[in-house]
Amino acid sequence: MTSFDSQKWAKPQAADSEYLPEIRNPKPETPIPNPSAFRLLVDLPSNGAWNMAVDEALLESAATESRTTLRFYQWREPTLSLGYFQSYVDRLSHQPSAGCPTVRRLSGGGAIMHDRELTYSLAVPEGHPLVVDRLRTYRVIHESLIATLRQWNIQAALYTCAMADSARRSGNAVNKEPFLCFQRRALGDVLAGGVKIAGSAQRRRRGAVLQHGSVLLARSTAAPELDGLKERSGRSINADILMAAWLEEIEEVLAVEWHGSTLSGEERRRAAELACEKYASTDWTKNRGRS
Repeated sequence: MTSFDSQKWAKPQAADSEYLPEIRNPKPETPIPNPSAFRLLVDLPSNGAWNMAVDEALLESAATESRTTLRFYQWREPTLSLGYFQSYVDRLSHQPSAGCPTVRRLSGGGAIMHDRELTYSLAVPEGHPLVVDRLRTYRVIHESLIATLRQWNIQAALYTCAMADSARRSGNAVNKEPFLCFQRRALGDVLAGGVKIAGSAQRRRRGAVLQHGSVLLARSTAAPELDGLKERSGRSINADILMAAWLEEIEEVLAVEWHGSTLSGEERRRAAELACEKYASTDWTKNRGRS
């Protein structure tokens, strides 16, 4: 496994910066056999419309160009992202985030307050071993995060069927899903200190799969009801340092090395188009473009 230079990863790369990994022979125990070439994007913090537009552009590239891309990014200001199926009316009931911009994701699930956290996305062509099984994709990414957190002596675990059954038997299961994603529980979520600190959602289109998710590093004033890693473990982890360590774990699992490349001109053009015409649109945010 390649050793990362911590100084190199101390700051995010410029927006649209991208890395193309060189594939090595997978180790026998590697869960993803013969992985296709992975690109890595590390973006500077941006606004919600651009962040969601880039993810969709990468999903399209996965479908049309068979490109597999892992992306890490952050948010220029605290931003609430709604799940695809959530009602905008429900958004109005969350007062702590009332002054924050809102964007609607392409994926489902609950609302996420993107503030003191690290966000990733993974766009993969249909048929790739990584996405043949929906839960497998969650497990590969989330288990690598759990392994990463051990470097800080943080004990985390996946939310399992046994945990869900226990919650139902004890009467702690809820009939109506909470508004915020991090107050919900789904199989494969990452728990630490009894709370959810990482979760992901997927969107499948013909020809490709997009999975994106967030790691909650610390409590946000725009969502004070949610503890993060800092509150539950006493560890304050910088997003860029976590990203570098996480990449090493993912590199080990997928047997890849990261090398520099560039985002295609078509991907840039398409992301700009989607940001302007879709994700910055009030019609999309409030009604999924169905008004």
